[in-house]
Order: sequence, then structure tokens, then C-alpha cells
Amino acid sequence: MTDLAGKVVWVTGASGGLGEGLALQAALRGAKLVLSARRESELERVRQRCPRPHEVALLPLDLERMDDPAEVVRRAGSLLGPVDVLVNNAGLSHRTLALDTSMEICRRIMEVDFFAPVALSKALMPEMLARGGGHVVVVSSVFGHIAMARRSAYAAAKHALHGYFDCARIELGDKGVRFTLACPGFVNTQVSVNALRADGQPFGGLDADIASGMPPEVCADRIWRAVEQDRFEVMVAGKEAGAVYIKRFLPLSWYTAFARRLKVH
Repeated sequence: MTDLAGKVVWVTGASGGLGEGLALQAALRGAKLVLSARRESELERVRQRCPRPHEVALLPLDLERMDDPAEVVRRAGSLLGPVDVLVNNAGLSHRTLALDTSMEICRRIMEVDFFAPVALSKALMPEMLARGGGHVVVVSSVFGHIAMARRSAYAAAKHALHGYFDCARIELGDKGVRFTLACPGFVNTQVSVNALRADGQPFGGLDADIASGMPPEVCADRIWRAVEQDRFEVMVAGKEAGAVYIKRFLPLSWYTAFARRLKVH
């Protein structure tokens, strides 16, 4: 079991949405926090919402421009002590058809959603092994299991997370480093507002499914419950979880026909 009380928890993408929810819920469980995102002013706002702001440190970080992950990990560990739990939460999406999604956009999404979590985890896991344990939490998505129109690069990145961290669990899970993959469905955040259009600019709109989605704090609480139980993976979704089971248990042609009928932006 992973008890967060007194542990140092590092959350990326912590300036809002699910990352903010994960930070607040971890603080309520007694954790000390290192919060990372690009906007330091928003990180400060989140810090002031925490019950013990003096136990929250800020580490502004742009994952698209992270030249030296080992140095970033060193800085994180110098703030409140060695990191016990890393939460790879930061993410970037898009709202473009596959043929309209440039390789530049594909690379940006892969950089934030896949390469950055892998780089930070690789830099931190040797320290966890040396200390006898730690926990890596990876915020994936239901799109780590399914495909949908206008999400090609995003789904690819989330699928890649599962491949990489499932392998890491096999190699390191019996050596004290635990892994939990969290797969949220629709959560009421700014993910669609910040998603990329074909020209690389923000989509700027709130998807109806996102607007009616689960509150971030509720999703965060369910993720932390799974982490505390050392679960390998947790699906945090409502009716959209049905698509995962359709794809898993029925012929792929059925899922493809089902997905084609969905209205997505």
C-alpha cells in the first residue's frame, strides 16, 4: 500500500484541471508537493489552495523544452527532499483529422504526452531503486485503449504510454518501484480549449462531453485511491468506458462502425 502522508509528491501539469485536483487531493492526504507547469502564477494559486502552503514547492517547467531531465529531477529533489511519487499528468491534445495533423503537431503531442513522462521517469527511477522504492503515476486516458476520429496523435501517445510503462512494471515492479496507469474519461477541464488545431493554434472551445464531464477533484480522488491500493491500472470514466469494452470484447469491425457514428469535434 502507498501511504501519501509525509511523502514528497511531484505533479506535472499542476496549474489547473486534473493536475490541480491531484495536487489538492494529495495535500489533503498529508503529502508534501512539488508542482510543475509552465505558468508560475497559476502554480502559486494552486499552492495557496493547499491546506499547508509551506509544504508546497514550485518548479516551473516547459516539457516541450526540457533539455536535461536529470537536472530537472535533481532540482525537484532539492526542494523538499527526494521525490517519493511522480505524477506524470501534463498533457496536450488536438482536434484535427489525421490527414490534417502535421508532423509538427504530432511531434509536439508526443513530446509532451509520451517523451516527457518517459524522460522524467527514467531520470528519477534509479533514485527510487537506490532508496528501495517509489511510485510512478501515469495519467493516460481512455484513449490509451480506444481510437476515435480527430484524436490520432493523442491516442497514439496514450497507447505508447501503456506499452512503455507496462514494460517498466515488468522489469522494476518486483524491485520496489510501483506503477499506476490512470485512464480518465471525460473530465471537466480545459483540455479541449487548449487542444491544437491544424494551424497549431488552440482549439479554443469546450467540448460538450468535456463540459459535462467528471469534476477534477472527483477524478483525482479516485486516482489516488487506486495509487494507495497499488493498482496497476484504473479506469476513471462514466459511460465512455463502454467504448473500451466494446473494442476489447467485440470484433474490431463492430467498434470501427460504432466509432464512425460518433459526433466528435
